[in-house]
Amino acid sequence: MNKVVDGAAEALARARIADGATIMAGGFGLCGIPENCISALHDAGVKNLTVISNNCGVDDFGLGILLQARQIRKMVSSYVGENAEFERQYLADELELELTPQGTLAERIRAAAAGIPAFYTPTAVGTPLGEGKETRDFDGRTYLMEQALPADFAIVKAHLGDTSGNLVYRKTARNFNPMMAQAGKFTIAEVEQLVPVGAIDPDHVHTPGVYIDVIFEGRNYEKRIEQRTTRARA
Repeated sequence: MNKVVDGAAEALARARIADGATIMAGGFGLCGIPENCISALHDAGVKNLTVISNNCGVDDFGLGILLQARQIRKMVSSYVGENAEFERQYLADELELELTPQGTLAERIRAAAAGIPAFYTPTAVGTPLGEGKETRDFDGRTYLMEQALPADFAIVKAHLGDTSGNLVYRKTARNFNPMMAQAGKFTIAEVEQLVPVGAIDPDHVHTPGVYIDVIFEGRNYEKRIEQRTTRARA
């Protein structure tokens, strides 16, 4: 199978993402997000999506553009504090939210990738996030059972990729992207630079190509800064 496609629109067409799909979107804040795939989802007009992502971008960028267009029905996230439209939709009961502690979110995704159906964690015991969940004591400490979190599709962003789908992430972009690439039933990878097989040192590969279904070289990355903090000049 030839994994290389011309761009995000062709990748979505090959994946056949339809209304009601569950999609994992990699990245951390606005770092390492699959900008091209998000824009293509917006242009395709697919709706009633369940999106699994650490956060939901900002009002006019990243996943926030899908939220503005009312294409997202439910978010599974750990941090939602940078998006006013997210807050408005949630408080108006227009958006379903499954709030998940960040480490738990990462482990639920990793468990899905590893074929582990559930695991126990002490995080959120005795809080509203733990209500209704099965608990069990180990060595005198109470743990919650959390279920794995699979998805129909994963859209991820890497700094470097080869035509077989081997990926290398850069710094903070390595948060969530690698585990999501493995957990999606169909994974689309967009990369800043696409190189021939053999151009990447095997020891430098973060995501092996076996997990990637299609790959393309992205264009026109903005790489916005989520919160710009500067110090006054002396």
